[in-house]
Amino acid sequence: MADEGKTRVSARERLLTAADELFYAEGVNSVGIDQVIKRAGVAKASLYNTFGSKEELVRAYLRGRHSKTRERMARELEARYRTPRERLVGIFEVQGQVFVEPDFRGCAFMCASAESDTSEAVEKTTEEYRIWIHSLFLDLAYAAGAPEPETLAKQLVVIYDGAGISAWLDHDPGVSKASAGVAKALVDAAFAS
Repeated sequence: MADEGKTRVSARERLLTAADELFYAEGVNSVGIDQVIKRAGVAKASLYNTFGSKEELVRAYLRGRHSKTRERMARELEARYRTPRERLVGIFEVQGQVFVEPDFRGCAFMCASAESDTSEAVEKTTEEYRIWIHSLFLDLAYAAGAPEPETLAKQLVVIYDGAGISAWLDHDPGVSKASAGVAKALVDAAFAS
């Protein structure tokens, strides 16, 4: 009889966990399905029955990354910042939480896109992520009453992207303080005009 206190982890969850670890650490093109299957401890048929192909596993991996980022951002912005204007700057502090993680390797979407020439899964999921990040800034800029919300949102997205790249390439999680400072100055200037 199985121990009722233990939670059974499905093959899908094990495959996604293995894909998340391997694809993020080594790249979606560098990691073969056999590595994912071995790490997950499942049969090859489980991968194909669950996802159908490596392409669909990559799509699920990237969607999982997007979902975690979106959930963390929503939770932290709601809990820590009162106004839309504060949240515009708070995004950079929330982003900085991942910079201190020991396995931080930059933006999963940027890395997957850089590796991929024509992967529909990578292109579509990256597009979904980019629409979300642009909308996050734009919606908050409108809610804050920014005089030129589209311009402010675009400028903040550039800072957000640059902060992620800088934190990764320079191995400097302190970049989040610098990016939040630049964002605050930019937001203040936008409202001063």
